[in-house]
Amino acid sequence: MSQTEYEESEYLMLSGIQHFFYCKRQWALIHVEQVWQDNEYTVIGNEIHERVHDPELKETRKNVVTIRGMRVSSRTIGISGECDVVEFIRTNEDDGVSIQGYPGLYRIYPVEYKRGKPKSGVEDVMQLVLEAICLEEIFGTTVSEGALFYDKIKRRQRVEITVDMKDQARQAVKEMHHLMYSHHVPIQKHSKKCDNCSLIELCIPEMQKQDPEKYIANYIGELL
Repeated sequence: MSQTEYEESEYLMLSGIQHFFYCKRQWALIHVEQVWQDNEYTVIGNEIHERVHDPELKETRKNVVTIRGMRVSSRTIGISGECDVVEFIRTNEDDGVSIQGYPGLYRIYPVEYKRGKPKSGVEDVMQLVLEAICLEEIFGTTVSEGALFYDKIKRRQRVEITVDMKDQARQAVKEMHHLMYSHHVPIQKHSKKCDNCSLIELCIPEMQKQDPEKYIANYIGELL
Protein backbone atom coordinates (compact mmCIF):
# COMPACT_ATOMS: atom_id res chain seq x y z
CA MET A 1 0.00 0.00 0.00
CA SER A 2 1.60 3.29 -1.09
CA GLN A 3 0.14 6.63 0.03
CA THR A 4 1.11 9.83 1.80
CA GLU A 5 -2.00 10.09 4.03
CA TYR A 6 -4.54 7.64 5.42
CA GLU A 7 -8.27 7.98 5.86
CA GLU A 8 -9.59 7.65 9.42
CA SER A 9 -11.23 4.35 8.50
CA GLU A 10 -7.73 2.97 7.80
CA TYR A 11 -6.18 4.01 11.12
CA LEU A 12 -4.63 1.25 13.21
CA MET A 13 -4.65 1.18 17.01
CA LEU A 14 -1.63 3.01 18.43
CA SER A 15 -1.37 0.60 21.37
CA GLY A 16 -1.03 -2.26 18.89
CA ILE A 17 2.61 -1.40 18.30
CA GLN A 18 3.37 -2.89 21.71
CA HIS A 19 1.87 -6.21 20.56
CA PHE A 20 3.74 -5.94 17.27
CA PHE A 21 7.18 -5.55 18.84
CA TYR A 22 6.42 -8.27 21.40
CA CYS A 23 5.28 -10.72 18.70
CA LYS A 24 4.13 -9.95 15.14
CA ARG A 25 1.91 -13.03 15.16
CA GLN A 26 0.24 -11.87 18.37
CA TRP A 27 -0.47 -8.48 16.79
CA ALA A 28 -1.94 -10.07 13.66
CA LEU A 29 -4.15 -12.46 15.64
CA ILE A 30 -5.55 -9.54 17.63
CA HIS A 31 -5.82 -6.85 14.96
CA VAL A 32 -6.19 -8.80 11.71
CA GLU A 33 -8.09 -11.87 12.91
CA GLN A 34 -9.87 -10.03 15.77
CA VAL A 35 -8.94 -12.73 18.30
CA TRP A 36 -8.55 -11.89 21.99
CA GLN A 37 -8.37 -13.67 25.33
CA ASP A 38 -7.52 -12.18 28.72
CA ASN A 39 -5.13 -13.54 31.28
CA GLU A 40 -3.93 -12.17 34.63
CA TYR A 41 -1.39 -9.88 32.94
CA THR A 42 -3.88 -8.25 30.56
CA VAL A 43 -6.41 -7.77 33.38
CA ILE A 44 -3.82 -6.01 35.55
CA GLY A 45 -2.76 -3.86 32.61
CA ASN A 46 -6.36 -2.82 31.93
CA GLU A 47 -6.90 -1.90 35.58
CA ILE A 48 -3.82 0.33 35.53
CA HIS A 49 -4.98 2.19 32.44
CA GLU A 50 -8.52 2.62 33.82
CA ARG A 51 -7.08 4.30 36.91
CA VAL A 52 -4.91 6.63 34.84
CA HIS A 53 -7.35 7.56 32.04
CA ASP A 54 -9.81 10.39 32.63
CA PRO A 55 -10.08 12.68 29.60
CA GLU A 56 -12.03 15.25 31.62
CA LEU A 57 -9.29 15.58 34.23
CA LYS A 58 -6.75 18.36 33.77
CA GLU A 59 -4.25 19.20 36.48
CA THR A 60 -2.18 22.35 36.85
CA ARG A 61 0.75 22.27 39.24
CA LYS A 62 3.26 25.09 39.18
CA ASN A 63 4.47 25.14 35.57
CA VAL A 64 2.97 21.82 34.43
CA VAL A 65 -0.45 21.21 32.86
CA THR A 66 -1.34 17.49 32.90
CA ILE A 67 -3.93 15.94 30.56
CA ARG A 68 -5.02 12.30 30.92
CA GLY A 69 -6.47 10.01 28.25
CA MET A 70 -5.61 12.44 25.46
CA ARG A 71 -6.77 11.30 22.01
CA VAL A 72 -4.04 11.49 19.35
CA SER A 73 -3.64 10.41 15.75
CA SER A 74 -1.37 10.68 12.73
CA ARG A 75 -2.77 10.96 9.25
CA THR A 76 0.66 10.48 7.67
CA ILE A 77 1.25 7.01 9.16
CA GLY A 78 -2.37 6.00 9.79
CA ILE A 79 -2.54 5.47 13.54
CA SER A 80 -4.73 6.65 16.42
CA GLY A 81 -5.18 6.05 20.13
CA GLU A 82 -4.89 7.55 23.59
CA CYS A 83 -1.91 8.76 25.59
CA ASP A 84 -2.10 7.82 29.27
CA VAL A 85 -0.69 11.17 30.35
CA VAL A 86 0.62 14.18 28.45
CA GLU A 87 2.41 16.85 30.46
CA PHE A 88 2.74 20.37 29.06
CA ILE A 89 5.73 21.92 30.82
CA ARG A 90 6.17 25.70 30.80
CA THR A 91 9.24 26.73 28.85
CA ASN A 92 11.07 29.85 27.73
CA GLU A 93 12.16 28.19 24.50
CA ASP A 94 10.79 29.60 21.25
CA ASP A 95 9.81 26.15 19.96
CA GLY A 96 7.28 25.66 22.76
CA VAL A 97 3.59 25.26 21.94
CA SER A 98 0.63 27.28 23.17
CA ILE A 99 -2.36 25.80 25.02
CA GLN A 100 -5.79 27.37 24.84
CA GLY A 101 -6.69 28.92 28.18
CA TYR A 102 -3.14 28.87 29.52
CA PRO A 103 -0.56 31.66 29.17
CA GLY A 104 2.95 31.11 27.82
CA LEU A 105 4.59 28.32 25.85
CA TYR A 106 4.99 24.65 26.75
CA ARG A 107 7.09 21.63 25.78
CA ILE A 108 5.33 18.29 25.46
CA TYR A 109 6.22 15.30 27.64
CA PRO A 110 4.24 12.03 27.19
CA VAL A 111 4.11 9.49 30.02
CA GLU A 112 2.93 5.91 29.47
CA TYR A 113 1.87 3.71 32.41
CA LYS A 114 2.75 0.01 32.38
CA ARG A 115 2.33 -2.98 34.67
CA GLY A 116 5.28 -4.80 36.20
CA LYS A 117 8.82 -3.55 35.83
CA PRO A 118 11.01 -2.36 32.91
CA LYS A 119 11.26 -4.98 30.16
CA SER A 120 14.24 -6.19 28.17
CA GLY A 121 12.37 -5.64 24.87
CA VAL A 122 11.53 -2.36 23.15
CA GLU A 123 7.75 -2.79 22.94
CA ASP A 124 6.92 -0.28 25.71
CA VAL A 125 9.43 2.25 24.43
CA MET A 126 8.06 2.03 20.89
CA GLN A 127 4.54 2.82 22.08
CA LEU A 128 5.89 5.98 23.72
CA VAL A 129 7.79 6.85 20.53
CA LEU A 130 4.63 6.45 18.46
CA GLU A 131 2.77 8.76 20.84
CA ALA A 132 5.53 11.32 20.35
CA ILE A 133 5.15 11.10 16.56
CA CYS A 134 1.41 11.78 16.84
CA LEU A 135 1.94 14.70 19.23
CA GLU A 136 4.53 16.18 16.90
CA GLU A 137 2.10 16.05 14.00
CA ILE A 138 -0.74 17.58 16.03
CA PHE A 139 1.22 20.44 17.58
CA GLY A 140 3.87 21.04 14.91
CA THR A 141 6.77 20.66 17.31
CA THR A 142 9.47 18.16 18.28
CA VAL A 143 8.99 15.69 21.13
CA SER A 144 12.38 14.33 22.11
CA GLU A 145 11.74 12.97 25.59
CA GLY A 146 9.11 11.11 27.60
CA ALA A 147 8.80 8.56 30.38
CA LEU A 148 7.50 5.09 31.21
CA PHE A 149 5.97 4.58 34.66
CA TYR A 150 5.95 0.99 35.97
CA ASP A 151 3.59 0.05 38.80
CA LYS A 152 6.04 -2.53 40.21
CA ILE A 153 8.83 -0.06 40.92
CA LYS A 154 6.56 3.01 41.33
CA ARG A 155 8.79 5.39 39.45
CA ARG A 156 9.38 6.79 36.02
CA GLN A 157 11.99 5.66 33.55
CA ARG A 158 13.09 8.58 31.38
CA VAL A 159 13.23 7.80 27.65
CA GLU A 160 15.16 9.83 25.11
CA ILE A 161 13.18 9.72 21.87
CA THR A 162 15.58 9.88 18.93
CA VAL A 163 15.10 10.32 15.19
CA ASP A 164 16.24 6.71 14.63
CA MET A 165 13.63 5.43 17.09
CA LYS A 166 10.92 7.40 15.29
CA ASP A 167 12.03 5.95 11.95
CA GLN A 168 11.90 2.45 13.46
CA ALA A 169 8.36 3.07 14.73
CA ARG A 170 7.21 4.44 11.36
CA GLN A 171 8.64 1.40 9.56
CA ALA A 172 6.85 -0.92 11.98
CA VAL A 173 3.51 0.81 11.40
CA LYS A 174 4.08 0.56 7.65
CA GLU A 175 4.54 -3.20 8.03
CA MET A 176 1.44 -3.39 10.24
CA HIS A 177 -0.60 -1.70 7.51
CA HIS A 178 0.78 -4.17 4.96
CA LEU A 179 -0.23 -7.16 7.12
CA MET A 180 -3.67 -5.66 7.68
CA TYR A 181 -4.16 -4.91 3.97
CA SER A 182 -3.00 -8.39 2.91
CA HIS A 183 -4.84 -10.05 5.82
CA HIS A 184 -1.70 -12.01 6.63
CA VAL A 185 -0.85 -13.66 9.96
CA PRO A 186 2.90 -14.39 10.13
CA ILE A 187 4.36 -17.58 11.57
CA GLN A 188 6.32 -17.21 14.81
CA LYS A 189 8.72 -19.66 16.44
CA HIS A 190 7.89 -20.77 19.95
CA SER A 191 9.85 -18.96 22.67
CA LYS A 192 9.73 -18.37 26.44
CA LYS A 193 7.57 -15.26 26.04
CA CYS A 194 4.81 -17.43 24.54
CA ASP A 195 4.15 -18.79 28.05
CA ASN A 196 2.97 -15.36 29.26
CA CYS A 197 0.82 -14.66 26.19
CA SER A 198 -2.96 -14.70 26.70
CA LEU A 199 -3.38 -16.08 23.17
CA ILE A 200 -1.13 -19.13 23.57
CA GLU A 201 -4.00 -21.62 23.32
CA LEU A 202 -5.40 -19.89 20.23
CA CYS A 203 -2.00 -19.38 18.62
CA ILE A 204 -0.80 -22.97 19.23
CA PRO A 205 2.94 -22.21 18.84
CA GLU A 206 3.81 -25.91 19.13
CA MET A 207 1.74 -26.66 16.04
CA GLN A 208 3.92 -24.30 14.00
CA LYS A 209 6.98 -26.43 14.73
CA GLN A 210 5.69 -29.59 13.08
CA ASP A 211 3.57 -30.82 10.22
CA PRO A 212 -0.07 -29.63 10.80
CA GLU A 213 -1.62 -32.92 9.61
CA LYS A 214 0.62 -34.94 11.93
CA TYR A 215 -0.17 -32.61 14.83
CA ILE A 216 -3.94 -32.94 14.30
CA ALA A 217 -3.67 -36.75 13.94
CA ASN A 218 -1.72 -37.00 17.19
CA TYR A 219 -4.18 -34.72 18.96
CA ILE A 220 -7.18 -36.79 17.81
CA GLY A 221 -5.34 -39.96 18.86
CA GLU A 222 -4.93 -38.56 22.39
CA LEU A 223 -8.67 -37.85 22.60
CA LEU A 224 -9.48 -41.42 21.57
